[in-house]
Parts: sequence; structure tokens; C-alpha cells
Amino acid sequence: MMMPDPASVALTALAFLAGGILKGATGAGTPIIAVPLMTMMFGVETAVAVFALPNLLANVGQSWACRTVPVDRRLLWGFALGGGIGTAIGTALLFSLPDAVLKIAVGLTVMVYVLFRLIRPGRALFPNAAARLAPVAGGLGGVLMGATGISAPVSLTFLNAVALPRPAFVRTVSSFFVALACVQIPLLLWNGVLTAPHALLGLGAFVTILAGMTIGARLGRRLSSAAFDRVILTLLTVLALKLLWDAL
Repeated sequence: MMMPDPASVALTALAFLAGGILKGATGAGTPIIAVPLMTMMFGVETAVAVFALPNLLANVGQSWACRTVPVDRRLLWGFALGGGIGTAIGTALLFSLPDAVLKIAVGLTVMVYVLFRLIRPGRALFPNAAARLAPVAGGLGGVLMGATGISAPVSLTFLNAVALPRPAFVRTVSSFFVALACVQIPLLLWNGVLTAPHALLGLGAFVTILAGMTIGARLGRRLSSAAFDRVILTLLTVLALKLLWDAL
């Protein structure tokens, strides 16, 4: 692993800070900002390895903070368990997955969904349907997380379709990411991808994320439900465009 130059370190730190602010406010967002930037500078393997530990630590803290928030346990457990299984598959494909077609398909799917929500903003999945689909959505999100370091095209799209209140959304998505990290980290260690330098950089990144989350949590308490939904939809739009740009 080559030592990054100071400018790259500063840019990466700003990306983690911005991702932490977004995660503190909405419950998700750090990998959407940080992982693509790290991928451009250092490659997919390094980005996935460095982000693994801060992803686990940040989401353990957020999940614990929201532990008393009422949630649909069928949805939460189905989503998390499906995500864990998907992550194992995605991590196994990390070195060989041809992802251009997948990125195009996911990007277009997300864009269609965002347009659908803008045209029909009141439409949401019924609780029973959401609980049945949770393992499938979680599994697909886990595959993306394991292979690319980003699960949001599937995970955030699904949870946004469920139209959860912000506290329930935060608890569900943070529990999902904990499950993914608990599967991903041992596999990365086993395959020699997560090394001591990666772990040290990840711990440093976690401090930056934590600072951003503190800021974001204060901003999040001031967001209305409508504003929260707009933030998530904007997040999905940016991510979809980034995926399409990378693939094309």
C-alpha cells in the first residue's frame, strides 16, 4: 500500500467528515461520499478495506443510541440477515465481479424510483409487503456492499420505499450496516485485504466520521419529515448519476 500524499489525505478526511455529517443527520451517507473518492485515488480494494472498521464502529454507536426506538422487527431482522448473506457473496466476488452492467442497471433503477416518488410522493410499501421483501432487498444490498463498498442503491431505495419515520429509519439502517460489517471484516482479514495499515487509517477515519456525526445529529433534529425525505431522494439521485457516470 503506497503512502498517500498530504493533499489526498486532506481530501479523504473532508470526504469522511462530510459523510459523517450526512450520516448523523439521515442515518446513512458516509460510504456514498467517502468510498467513491477513495476508489478513484487508491482503488476498490483499499477503499473497501479502509472503510470496513469505521463503518462497523459508527453504526454500532448509532444503533445503540437508537436501541429503544420502536421498529418492525420482522423487517429489521430480515433486512439485516439478508444483508449479511449478501455481503458474504459480494466479498467473495470483490476481485472478479464485472460491475459496469450492474452499475448501469442499479443506477437506472434508482433514477426510475426517484422519479416515481416525486410523481407519487405518498406511495409506500405496506408493512407486510415490506417485511416479505426485506431479506431480498437486504441480500442485494449486501452483495453490492461486499463487492463495491456501497449498498445504498438497494438498501436506501428499499428503506425509502418503506417510508419509515426518521428514528426508525436510522435504527434499521444502522443495524443493517452492523450486520454487513460483521460478515465483511472477517472475510477481508481471511483474504489478506484488511491489513494493519488499512485498520489504522480506518480508525483515524472513524474519528473524523464521529465528529461529522455529532454535527449531523444536531442538524437532523431540525429536519422535518418532508425535508428528510428530500435529503434521501437527493442522495439517491446523486448516487445513481455517479454510478452511471462510472459505468459509461
